[in-house]
Amino acid sequence: MSSAAGIELGTLAPDFTLRDQFGQDITLSSYQGTKAVALIFYPYAFSGVCTGELNGIRSRLDEFITFDTEVLAISCDPVYALRAFSDADGLNLELLSDFWPHGEVARDYGVFDEKAGCPERSSYVVGKDGRVVWALHHDKTEPRDLQVHLDQLRAAAAS
Repeated sequence: MSSAAGIELGTLAPDFTLRDQFGQDITLSSYQGTKAVALIFYPYAFSGVCTGELNGIRSRLDEFITFDTEVLAISCDPVYALRAFSDADGLNLELLSDFWPHGEVARDYGVFDEKAGCPERSSYVVGKDGRVVWALHHDKTEPRDLQVHLDQLRAAAAS
């Protein structure tokens, strides 16, 4: 576990528009001024650690997604795979596809693994002002501590 590479704290988060599991466009900057956003980059839908993490967020969704906070989970899986993943596990949070151009958003955040063709297991919290206020990088096999993520997200929403 270490600070995530690529984005300096306090800088504006790179904006993006990605499709969710329902084919709807989601734009990061649309939350600016209203919500703090946790960006959860994860390697693969249906993989063990990723499934466990996203199910953990789902089970605490009322804590993660509020009037002041949002969670955007990002992988390079295609939209159709994310829909199947969402349906299979009842994941009623935004699963965003960074499929094409492949890994472009993950690259912008400095967390794309060129060799594996997927994002690293990395997290960012973007404050209501659109600036990155917290970042953390985990080994692909190491699950995140969701309480730490929730604490950082709440702190960003309060400031």
